[in-house]
This record gives sequence, C-alpha cells and structure tokens, in this order.
Amino acid sequence: MSKPEAAPAAQENLTIAGRSYRSRLLVGSGKYRDLEETRAATEASGAEIITVAIRRVNIGQDPGAPSLLDVVPPSRYTILPNTAGCYTAADAVHTLKLARELLDGRQLVKLEVLGDQRTLFPNMPETLRAAETLIKDGFEVMVYCSDDPIQAKLLEEMGCVAIMPLASLIGSGMGILNPWNLSLILEQAQVPVLVDAGIGTASDAAIAMELGCDGVLMNTAIAGARDPVRMAHAMRLAVEAGRAAYLAGRMPKRFAASPSSPMAGRVPAL
Repeated sequence: MSKPEAAPAAQENLTIAGRSYRSRLLVGSGKYRDLEETRAATEASGAEIITVAIRRVNIGQDPGAPSLLDVVPPSRYTILPNTAGCYTAADAVHTLKLARELLDGRQLVKLEVLGDQRTLFPNMPETLRAAETLIKDGFEVMVYCSDDPIQAKLLEEMGCVAIMPLASLIGSGMGILNPWNLSLILEQAQVPVLVDAGIGTASDAAIAMELGCDGVLMNTAIAGARDPVRMAHAMRLAVEAGRAAYLAGRMPKRFAASPSSPMAGRVPAL
C-alpha cells in the first residue's frame, strides 16, 4: 500500500466504474423508523451512493405502497441495489436482474451472498459464482466479501469494480477486528476497497480511512444510533477526517518520548 506524497484534488474524489463521487461514505436505507428519518439521515451523511435491499425495500415493486425513491430520488443519488437476504448465487443474480428492470437498466450493483442467518458471513464460493455470471451479463459489480486477500484478488481479477471486505459481522458494531488483513487487501488492490459491515461508531470509520480504504459503507451504525441524523453527520466528518489523515501521512511511532519543543537554543536553567 503506497503512501501518497501529496493530496491533489483528484484524490479527494472516489471513482467507481468510471464515475466520480465527492463523498467516500456510502449508506444503507434500511432500519430507520420511517421514510422521513431515512431522508434526514441520508442528507446529513452527505452520501451520494445509497444501497437498497431489493427484497426488503419498495422502489416500485409495490405501486400502492410508499416508495423509498420518494425521499431518496435517483435524480440526486446513485441508487445501489444489493442482494441482502440472498443465500445462493442463483437467487442473487435473479434479484439484481429484477433491480435492473426497476431502475431503468442500472448496471452498478452491490453483490452479497450470505452463508447463514446467524453470522451473515459471505458464502465465498457462491459469491464468486454470482459475480462471474453478473459480470458476463454486463453488470458493474461491487462485492461484499470476507477479509481474505486471496478471495479479494480473485474477485478483482474477475472484473469486480470494487472490493468490499467486512470489518466484522454485519450489524455487530464491533469495528475493525482484523486491520492486518485489510492492509494486505489494500496493498494488492487496483480497484477501490471499501469497508462493508461492522462499523459501530465514528472512530471505526476514521480508522478504516486512515488504513487507506477508499470508502466505508454502513447502515446499522447510523440507523441504530439514538439520534440517527446526528450520527450520520458524525460519520460524514469521521470519513473526511480519516481520509485527510491518510493523505497527510501519520508521524512514525516511537518507543521513546520526543519533546514537542526543540532543545537547541533554549533558555539555560537557573
């Protein structure tokens, strides 16, 4: 993972599948009390990419029910359909083909194929199978995966446009449990790497960005807070601060103290 020497304006934008975004925070659209809270928290986050669980959220499947798109309009946000709740490659592929029809041919999608209901850990063989099928069908696949650098590289070589390793279990709020594995993925990646799952509070998001991640995706950390709108704003600031710290380059860690003021030229002691 090479450290940048400067922070040109181009590095401040997140580029995925050839499209540029000012915000490096991606947010989900579930678990809020109502659509109004969804709208307010989304705005406070500053996010431009909003993930939508096609199996759980109405974006037109039910014409008689309120639609998420009424408060998160595609004219303002990039709607990123995901396959939350899918446990097989076939189910995930079917879900995203439905999403493409509902979203007027939208090709950018988030793939996740889960292994079981208790851990929601990714089923990597099924994930690889689904990714291969979707990419051949013209989809631009952002993929939720384990923090295994070998699996991440396979997905990148297959043609995924972004790799999204988990920090810890979905909805757990446990933060980044294995920063070493994330660092290994970052060192080899030629596409954006975004932490997906496990973020609990603003410091977790900042740490992910300080490690060099290109972005962070979260839902429960915001929607599950006592004040989701305030937390959304906190996450926005954390991602921005973490990115700035990464670009600035932290001071080296030392095993001895180093005085803040120079010793040379000091006034002699009495």
